[in-house]
Amino acid sequence: DRSPTDIDFGDRPIFPTLPLKYYGRENDAAISLSGKLGDHQSRYLWAIDPLDGTTNYSHGYPNFSVSIGLLIDGVPQVGVVFDPSRQELFRAAQGLGATLNRQAIAVSTTPTLADSLLVTGFAYDRRETDDNNYAQFCHFTHLTQGVRRGGSAAIDLAYVACGRLDGYWERGLSPWDITAGMVLVKEAGGKVSAYDGSRFDITTGRILATNGHLHDPMIQVLSQISPFPPQWREFITIS
Repeated sequence: DRSPTDIDFGDRPIFPTLPLKYYGRENDAAISLSGKLGDHQSRYLWAIDPLDGTTNYSHGYPNFSVSIGLLIDGVPQVGVVFDPSRQELFRAAQGLGATLNRQAIAVSTTPTLADSLLVTGFAYDRRETDDNNYAQFCHFTHLTQGVRRGGSAAIDLAYVACGRLDGYWERGLSPWDITAGMVLVKEAGGKVSAYDGSRFDITTGRILATNGHLHDPMIQVLSQISPFPPQWREFITIS
């Protein structure tokens, strides 16, 4: 069996025109699946995921993307997400707004959780940890019109930015998963933070992104939910 990393970094990359190492200005640096944010000292840091949604791609499920984000002095300021299945190109830059195929986009105006459609995801370590997002998923499913699991964090954030979805939360993410999408949501008028509403640290892997109206309600729900007790494993058998 091939792991997601094998698919991304095989001898014949899925997107051969997108280098896994960035070649740009002399003082720029890049971070992809093989690096850590703290490894780089440049003011300009490119966070690149050449294939976000690897499992979807490997199964022929058309929900995957290329995600390219630029951090300047540690702050996400430019984001590009391309969905090749739908030929949709999302772009944003700090102070310049966000677009989808060159048309301006904005977050939704959905006012309440009861009227909302949310999206989330589950980390690869979900079978090994009790902090696996299962409890949060169940609670939000009960409180909203529905919760989707798309499988590409970059597309999830892009969909919040363009108003197709109203809110997104997830844990276990890396900078290359979310840098571009964060810029999209903010420039489309949305809000991004940590689960508790504090300033989001891109290295923690826990993100909450909403249309703004749902931010405080989602923070409240997340603060009240504890992971399922370890006994949940007794009810699930994985062959």
